[in-house]
Amino acid sequence: MVKDTNFLRNLEDYMNNVKPEASYFFETDGKRTFGFVVDIQSSDQIPMFAEPLFQWGAEVEFHPVMSFDDLKKAVSAFK
Repeated sequence: MVKDTNFLRNLEDYMNNVKPEASYFFETDGKRTFGFVVDIQSSDQIPMFAEPLFQWGAEVEFHPVMSFDDLKKAVSAFK
Protein backbone atom coordinates (compact mmCIF):
# COMPACT_ATOMS: atom_id res chain seq x y z
CA MET A 1 0.00 0.00 0.00
CA VAL A 2 1.31 3.45 -0.88
CA LYS A 3 1.79 5.30 2.41
CA ASP A 4 2.50 8.75 0.94
CA THR A 5 -0.79 10.23 -0.22
CA ASN A 6 1.16 12.61 -2.49
CA PHE A 7 3.03 9.78 -4.21
CA LEU A 8 1.25 9.90 -7.55
CA ARG A 9 1.26 13.70 -7.70
CA ASN A 10 4.99 13.83 -6.87
CA LEU A 11 5.76 11.14 -9.43
CA GLU A 12 3.73 12.94 -12.07
CA ASP A 13 5.54 16.21 -11.29
CA TYR A 14 8.88 14.41 -11.63
CA MET A 15 7.85 12.88 -14.95
CA ASN A 16 6.64 16.25 -16.26
CA ASN A 17 10.06 17.67 -15.37
CA VAL A 18 12.28 14.95 -16.88
CA LYS A 19 9.93 14.14 -19.79
CA PRO A 20 10.70 10.42 -20.22
CA GLU A 21 10.31 8.98 -23.70
CA ALA A 22 8.72 5.92 -22.07
CA SER A 23 7.85 4.82 -18.54
CA TYR A 24 7.20 1.39 -17.09
CA PHE A 25 5.99 0.34 -13.64
CA PHE A 26 6.59 -3.16 -12.32
CA GLU A 27 7.80 -5.27 -9.41
CA THR A 28 11.37 -6.48 -8.88
CA ASP A 29 12.25 -8.77 -5.96
CA GLY A 30 9.09 -7.66 -4.16
CA LYS A 31 9.91 -3.95 -4.51
CA ARG A 32 7.99 -1.28 -6.38
CA THR A 33 10.06 -0.51 -9.46
CA PHE A 34 9.78 1.89 -12.34
CA GLY A 35 11.91 2.40 -15.40
CA PHE A 36 12.15 5.54 -17.45
CA VAL A 37 13.71 5.90 -20.87
CA VAL A 38 15.28 9.35 -21.02
CA ASP A 39 17.59 11.04 -23.49
CA ILE A 40 20.73 12.07 -21.61
CA GLN A 41 23.04 14.12 -23.81
CA SER A 42 25.92 14.29 -21.30
CA SER A 43 26.77 12.81 -17.92
CA ASP A 44 26.40 16.18 -16.16
CA GLN A 45 22.62 15.76 -16.57
CA ILE A 46 22.54 12.66 -14.35
CA PRO A 47 22.08 14.57 -11.06
CA MET A 48 18.99 16.30 -12.49
CA PHE A 49 17.43 12.89 -13.13
CA ALA A 50 18.71 11.12 -10.02
CA GLU A 51 18.61 13.61 -7.15
CA PRO A 52 14.83 13.89 -6.81
CA LEU A 53 14.64 10.09 -6.68
CA PHE A 54 17.38 9.92 -4.03
CA GLN A 55 15.36 12.40 -1.98
CA TRP A 56 12.53 9.83 -1.98
CA GLY A 57 14.93 7.14 -0.77
CA ALA A 58 15.01 5.37 -4.13
CA GLU A 59 17.81 3.19 -5.43
CA VAL A 60 18.82 4.52 -8.84
CA GLU A 61 20.60 2.79 -11.72
CA PHE A 62 21.51 4.12 -15.15
CA HIS A 63 21.96 1.87 -18.17
CA PRO A 64 23.24 3.70 -21.24
CA VAL A 65 21.83 2.35 -24.49
CA MET A 66 22.09 3.25 -28.14
CA SER A 67 19.80 3.13 -31.12
CA PHE A 68 20.54 1.01 -34.16
CA ASP A 69 21.72 4.14 -35.98
CA ASP A 70 24.12 4.86 -33.10
CA LEU A 71 25.43 1.30 -33.34
CA LYS A 72 25.99 1.60 -37.11
CA LYS A 73 27.89 4.85 -36.55
CA ALA A 74 30.04 3.29 -33.83
CA VAL A 75 30.83 0.21 -35.91
CA SER A 76 31.73 2.29 -38.96
CA ALA A 77 34.35 4.12 -36.86
CA PHE A 78 36.29 0.83 -36.59
CA LYS A 79 36.59 0.39 -40.37
